[in-house]
Amino acid sequence: MATVMAAVSLVLFVALALLVAGVAEGGWVVADRVMMAVLGVALAATLWRWASISAVPDETGLTVRNLLGRRHIPWGEIRDVTFDEGDPWATLHLRDTETVAVMAIQRADGLSSRAEAQRLAELVAASRTRS
Repeated sequence: MATVMAAVSLVLFVALALLVAGVAEGGWVVADRVMMAVLGVALAATLWRWASISAVPDETGLTVRNLLGRRHIPWGEIRDVTFDEGDPWATLHLRDTETVAVMAIQRADGLSSRAEAQRLAELVAASRTRS
């Protein structure tokens, strides 16, 4: 949905920037049109980034891509996974007492988010038995 909205916002804002009345009609100046297009690009970029949020497990650990930043966390560094009532997303608790949000598992996704948090906790537990 975020990717579709990114495309829609980009087309809409650029179209508005091109179609608004010009200076002769008492409308927007060129700077206004440029700013409208820049806002559309900024909104589209933010929505595209939101759509790219992910948590991808592999043999060595978990790659977490949140709205701001991407990080690969080795399985051995993850102490546990929590997804308490009221939390907007799952959280990784690391051995060095740091916490990392996993925005890919969001409460807004309903029951499937609980299942994904449980699956992630099981992956962490399984990594301990392999070590």
